[in-house]
Amino acid sequence: MWDKIVECVPNISEGRNRETIEAVVGAVKAVPEVRVLDVESDPDHNRSVITFAGTPRGVKEAVLALFREAIPRIDLRVHRGEHPRMGAVDVVPFVPVRGVTMDDCIALSREVGREIWERFRVPVYLYAHSATRPEREDLAAIRKGEFEGFPEKIKDPSWAPDFGEPVVHPTAGVVAVGAREFLIAYNVYLGTDDVRIAKAIAKAVRGSSGGLRYVKALGFEIKERGLVQVSMNLTDYKKTPIPRVLELIRREAARYGVAVVETEIVGLVPQAALDQVVEYYLQLRGFNEGMVFERRLRAALEG
Repeated sequence: MWDKIVECVPNISEGRNRETIEAVVGAVKAVPEVRVLDVESDPDHNRSVITFAGTPRGVKEAVLALFREAIPRIDLRVHRGEHPRMGAVDVVPFVPVRGVTMDDCIALSREVGREIWERFRVPVYLYAHSATRPEREDLAAIRKGEFEGFPEKIKDPSWAPDFGEPVVHPTAGVVAVGAREFLIAYNVYLGTDDVRIAKAIAKAVRGSSGGLRYVKALGFEIKERGLVQVSMNLTDYKKTPIPRVLELIRREAARYGVAVVETEIVGLVPQAALDQVVEYYLQLRGFNEGMVFERRLRAALEG
């Protein structure tokens, strides 16, 4: 359909109000040259992850349309949820899919970031591959302090925004915008209501505290289910695959006499990441994507 395709996965700080979520998603759907692929809303985290893809021009228009709907509807002064957040629209990543490079997505993130500030007066931080300073590559470092701590943090010259004045938007906070590789949001639920166990396991598994590289992890209590969750972002599934992460969590959980109840993927996942799971757990020798019937058929028809 399109020669150039960019994926965009904005996270908004609303996972409970259906009217707000539908209005924001509807604004994205109304933009030509964009297709909404997935919407995941979590009431405990009070957060929604919206996945769409399209041409660079369409994706830019869709992000600005999303901001137009989200900013007047989401007030962080009254927002409560398990997931850390610093903005009504918390993060806007761009991912190269087809016919575009990472450099193209970096340029797009800077163009969109500038317009976000100019149109909505929300300060913008560039992160991941778009970061202007090494300490801003890590989204967690930018988000530290969250919405409540940002009025003081933003006054520090080392944390001046990349676009905008050092003044937090009164209801919408700030936003991180950047270009990155494909990320997998992966959660593991544990059969206990003791959040201390989830936090300890998250610390053991995340790369920043000595665990697995390319894993970011936090521990949360999911009160309505009586369970706890190790919530993760896998930032490079090719180098740290899902099975390696899951098996480390199983071993750590066993130390506390706790079992893994279930896992979930939030949003979309590359087929190659699931191929890794199949190859690992079935112990398949010589497995490759050409062994999958649907892929072989599609290649034959397209050829």
